[in-house]
Amino acid sequence: MDRDRLAQALMATFLEELEGHVAALNRDLLALEKAASPARFGELMTSLLRTVHSVKGASRAVSESLIETACHRLEEVLLVVQQREHTTPELMEVCFTAVDALDDAGRRLALKQELKGSPLEALLPRLEEAARAPGSLRPTAPAAPEPPDTPAPEASPPTMDAPAPGLEGLPVRVSAQKLDALLARSGELRVAGLRMEGRVEWVEAVHEELYHLRLRLRGTDEAVARRLEARLAQLGRALAADRRTLLQATGGLDEEVRRARTLPFAEACAGLERNARDLALASGKQARVEVRGGALELDRSLLQGLREPLLHLVRNAVAHGLETPTARRDAGKPEEGRVTLSARLRGGRVQVVVEDDGRGLDMASIRERARARGLPVLQDAGDARLIFMPGLSTAEAVTSMSGRGVGLDVVRAQVEGMRGSVDVSFVPGQGTRFTLDVPLTLSTLRVLLVTAGRQTFAVAGESVERLLRLGPGDVRVVEGRQMWAAPGALVPLATLTAVLGLEASAPRPRPGAMVLSAGELRAALVVDEVVAEQEVLVRGLGSRIRRARHVSGVAVLPDGRMAPLLNAASLVRAAEGRTAHAGLFPAPVEKKARRRVLLADDSMTTRALEQSILEAAGYEVLACADGQEAWERLLAEGADAVVSDVEMPRMDGFALTEAVRGSQRFGRLPVVLVTARSRPEDKARGLQVGASAYLVKSAFDQTHLLETLRQLL
Repeated sequence: MDRDRLAQALMATFLEELEGHVAALNRDLLALEKAASPARFGELMTSLLRTVHSVKGASRAVSESLIETACHRLEEVLLVVQQREHTTPELMEVCFTAVDALDDAGRRLALKQELKGSPLEALLPRLEEAARAPGSLRPTAPAAPEPPDTPAPEASPPTMDAPAPGLEGLPVRVSAQKLDALLARSGELRVAGLRMEGRVEWVEAVHEELYHLRLRLRGTDEAVARRLEARLAQLGRALAADRRTLLQATGGLDEEVRRARTLPFAEACAGLERNARDLALASGKQARVEVRGGALELDRSLLQGLREPLLHLVRNAVAHGLETPTARRDAGKPEEGRVTLSARLRGGRVQVVVEDDGRGLDMASIRERARARGLPVLQDAGDARLIFMPGLSTAEAVTSMSGRGVGLDVVRAQVEGMRGSVDVSFVPGQGTRFTLDVPLTLSTLRVLLVTAGRQTFAVAGESVERLLRLGPGDVRVVEGRQMWAAPGALVPLATLTAVLGLEASAPRPRPGAMVLSAGELRAALVVDEVVAEQEVLVRGLGSRIRRARHVSGVAVLPDGRMAPLLNAASLVRAAEGRTAHAGLFPAPVEKKARRRVLLADDSMTTRALEQSILEAAGYEVLACADGQEAWERLLAEGADAVVSDVEMPRMDGFALTEAVRGSQRFGRLPVVLVTARSRPEDKARGLQVGASAYLVKSAFDQTHLLETLRQLL
C-alpha cells in the first residue's frame, strides 16, 4: 500500500474511532453531572481521562496536532475536576463545548476540510484558562442546539464474527455500505428463488400437456413421447430440488446478514440526552431522558431512519411539553421533567413511544392556529393530529427552539417514508405521548397486490386490516360523505382510482375493497381486483424522484415486474376527505349541466395547463388572459366559479376578487386564487379581499385544485 492510501486508511479508522469516543465522552459527562457517590464520581473520571487520552494518541498517529493539543488541555481540565472531587457548571460547560468541538472537527476532516478557524481552534484559550484558573471562568448559558444541517452520522458499523486462524472470536468491523450491498444481493437471490418456483410450475404444466399428448400417440411416436416425458419429469424434480436448496441458502444468508446489520435501539437514541440537557438549560428547565427497551436489536437502516424523528420529538417535548421548575413545583410535580423513549416488538412491526410528563397539548391554541390557516377543525380528539400539518406552530415567537412551524410535519413525513405511521395522545397537565409504528425491516415486505385503473399496485400486508365485498346496504352517506358501515363504526370509503387521480373503472355490482389502518385511523378503498399476496423486494424511489404522491417505494415482484408501493397512512388520510365515486352503486339520475369555471391567467402555458385539467374533470372553461377580460366575460356569460392568477395586467387577481365580492349578482361566487406569491401577507390579503381558497403554484397539485372546487361547489 502506498503512502497516500495508507494515510487515507488511517484517517478513516481515526474518524470512526473519534465518533465512538465523542459518544462515550457525552455519555460519561452527563452521568458525571448526576454522580451521587464519590466512588461513582471517581469511576467516571477515570473513564473520561482514558477516553481523552485515547483520542490524543490516535490524533498523533494521523498527524492532527490541533486535536492532540486540544485533548491535552482537556485532560488538564479533567484533572482539575478530579482533584476538586466535584464539578461546577462552568467547568462542565467547558467540557461539553470541547466534546462538541471535537465532533465538529471529525465532521470537517471527513469532508476533507481544514481545521484552521474551526470551533476547536477557537476553544484552545478557554481550555487553557479553565485548567490554569478554573475559578475565573464566567458562567455562560449554552445556546439551544439546532438540528444539524448535515445528515446525522450513521451508527457505528456493526461487527460480525469472522473466524480466522488464531483469531476466533475477535470482532471484525465491516462497513455499513458493504452490509447494505450484501443485503441487496441476498434480496435479489430471494426473488430469484421465488421466480424459480414459477419455472417449476411451468415445467409441471408442460409435463402434464405432454402426458395427454402421449395418450393419443401410437407406436414409435408414443415411445419417443414417453422418453421425453420421463426426461421432463426428471428435469422438474431437479429444478424443484434446486429451488429448495436456493431458497434455504438465500434464507440463511438473508438471516445472517440481517443479524450482522442489527444494532440495539439505544443506538438510535445516542445523543438525545445531551441534546435535551442543553435545550433545557437554555430555556431554564430541567429534563431527564430515559430509554427503555434499549437492548432491542433492530435493523441498522431502521435505526438510521428513526434518528431524526426521535430528535424532533425530544426537542418538542422539552421546548413545548415540559414546564419550568417553578410551574412544575406549583403543579405538584418534581422540578425535573422526564422524557421517556421506549421500543417494543408487535408482530412484524416496531412500536416506538416518546412521552413526557409535561403540560400536554394546548388544544385551544392549536385549533385557533389551524383555523387561521384554513384547516378543518372538528372539535374532537382527532384535532390533536393537526400538529402534524406543515407550518403549524403554537409558539408565541420564533426562537432557536421553536416557532418556525417545522418539526412534527417532518416527523410524519419521515416515518411514513419508512412505511410507518405516527399518532399523538395527551392528558392535560400530565403529559403527551407520540407513538411511532414502523416495520421491522425496510428491504423485504409481504404485500397485497391490487389493480386500479388498469395498473398494479402493492400495499404492505400489515396495513391491510381486511378484504371485503361491498353491497348497497354496506354504505351510508353521512354529511355528504360515503362511509362503510363497519361493525360498531363508520369508516371513510373511497375508490383507489379517485385517491390516486386515475381514470375511474366501470362500476361493478359488488365491488371489492381493502380496509387499511394507520395508527388509530381506518379507511376502506375500493379496488378493481385483488391479485395476490406475495413477499417482494422493496427498492427506494431514488434521488431523481423527490416527491411521489401516496407512493413510498417500488416493489420488485417475483416475475421481475415493478409495482408502485403505496403509502397506507397517506391513502387513509386522503380517503378521509374524499367521497367515493358517485357511480359505486349507480342509480338512474337526471344528467346535470356542466359547471362553468371562469379561468384568468396571463401566462398562456399555465392557462392551457389549468384549462386542460378543468376540462378533463368535466368543467366548461372560459379562459381569459387577464382580470379585466375575466370580469367582462363574467358579466356577459356568467359562471359557477372563478379560478384566477394574482399578478396580471389591467386588473390583478385581488382586484378581480374585490369586484366579484362587491357585485350583487356574483357576490357569493366561489373564487380560487392560484399564484406563485407564497408569503403569509399575500395569502392574508387574498383571504381579506374575499377569496374562497388560496393555492400556491410552487406546491401546485391538480388533485388539490379539483378537490377545492368540488368542495366549494
